[in-house]
Order: sequence, then structure tokens, then C-alpha cells
Amino acid sequence: MTSPDAAPLRLNGRDLGRHAIMAVVNRTPDSFFDRGATYGFEAALDAVDRAVADGADIIDIGGVKAGPGEDVGVAEELRRVVDLVAAVRDRHPGVVISVDTWRAEVGAAVAEAGADLLNDTWGGPDPELAEVAAAHGVGLVCAHAGGLDPRTRPHRIGYDDVVADVIGHVTAEAERALALGVAREAILIDPAHDFGKNTRHSLEITRRLGELTATGWPVLVAVSNKDFIGEALGRPVDRRGVGTMAVLGVSALLGARVFRVHDVAAARRALNAVAAVAPEYSDRRGRRRPTR
Repeated sequence: MTSPDAAPLRLNGRDLGRHAIMAVVNRTPDSFFDRGATYGFEAALDAVDRAVADGADIIDIGGVKAGPGEDVGVAEELRRVVDLVAAVRDRHPGVVISVDTWRAEVGAAVAEAGADLLNDTWGGPDPELAEVAAAHGVGLVCAHAGGLDPRTRPHRIGYDDVVADVIGHVTAEAERALALGVAREAILIDPAHDFGKNTRHSLEITRRLGELTATGWPVLVAVSNKDFIGEALGRPVDRRGVGTMAVLGVSALLGARVFRVHDVAAARRALNAVAAVAPEYSDRRGRRRPTR
């Protein structure tokens, strides 16, 4: 296990504690998991309400499918996410709002609409995004995608040491963001399982996640229903829930701080189980320490 000592992680004026759950809400018609179930504006708002009721600390709004598909330009991404961010901010003032984007123009617009965190899952293809985060006083997720262009898949990608490559990239991005003026307590690093990686790479990152948490930067894991879980267990996308919860538990014990998931209630139960087994890993706010 990694030491439970953790650096502060604060967004929207909140201390996010030991374990924070980030709920996925995609305003896309072609999401790999929900197949467009939350593409409509009201459907997306309803999904936010359910996630908050189930215990989500962060709502992560996305307007562009991660994988290949129909081109989504800046104007269309803005149409999908800006009004939703504003509505969620008005409806749930205490929740942390994240937006999954790699584009600086989108980052600026959602920050003005009330977002607290820019989740750049593609590893910094637009260097101005970190500048936007600093200028607007919001947080930034620094991820690793192996140098891929957004929305592309790796072809026979290889690393001498995938974990070393991840650590080198995400810590450099985090230090750059810090130098630009993003608050240290609002910067996270994300190994980005399956982004620029095959199943073997994603499993290796999971086993060695403690090396990322040892950097001192808060670590976000986004493993929910991903292909590496499906391939490891031989399960289609709609039958990866149990595998997802197992990986979340391992990640929590290795020091991960933020867990991006589709099923908030199940993730909360999984993290409660971690807290029961290892109370020193429970939330510092005390909400999930087991009674004696």
C-alpha cells in the first residue's frame, strides 16, 4: 500500500478529501458506454441530479466522444457543454464541475460558465489550455496519451517502460501548469488508461499506480468499463461493472484520489469497502470511517 498521507486537493472551495467520485455525463450521441442516453439537455441534467444524489463529488461533462467518429468542431462542442455547465452551476452550487476537453477555446468558455476543472484527457495537445486554467483560477488534469492526436487510437505502440513514460510526461505538464499559475492544490495527474496504450500497458499502470501517487500529485483514475478491463476478463462493455469496481479498489489502496465512473452508487460502495478494510484510507472528512 501507498502511504495514506496526501496533499490537499481543493476545487470550488471544497477539500475533496481522500476519495472523490467523478461522475461521467456525456452530451454526445455516440458515447461508447451510454450510446447517447444523456445527449439531450434535459437527460443530461437528470443524469447530473442522479449522480449528485448518489454521492458524486465532481460532475465531468464531455461534449466530444473520446474515440474516432464524426468530427465535432469547436462551435458544436461549445453548444453541447457551455449551457449545461451554467445550468449545473445554478442547480448544484456546491458540486465541482469538470469539463472533458483538450481545447483552450472551450476551456475558457466553460470556465466563464462556472466550471472548476478542465479535464484534458489527451495529454496537452493545446498548450494554451493550461494558460486558460491559470487565467480563470480553475484546476487542470494533466494526462498521458502517448503523444497521440485527440480521438485517435494507437497502432502497435510501445514503451521501454510505460509507467516511467507516464510519470515523466504528467509531472512535466503539472509543473508547467504550476509555473503558469494554476494552484498546486487544483492540479491532478491521470495515467489515462487505454489512451495511447494497449491492455498490457493499462494493466501495468494499474499494478504500479503507487509509483504515480508517490510523485505527490493527486492521481485521477478513469478506468470505468474500459477496454483493458473487458479484454482482461473477456467481457463486453455492458458487463464490465464488477471488473471496474475491482480496479477502483486496487487503485484506492495504491493511493488514487479521484475516480471517474459511470456508476456512482456502485463506486461509492466500493470505496466504502476500502475504507472498512483499511480505515486509514477513508475520507478525511470522516463520512466513511467504519464504526466499532
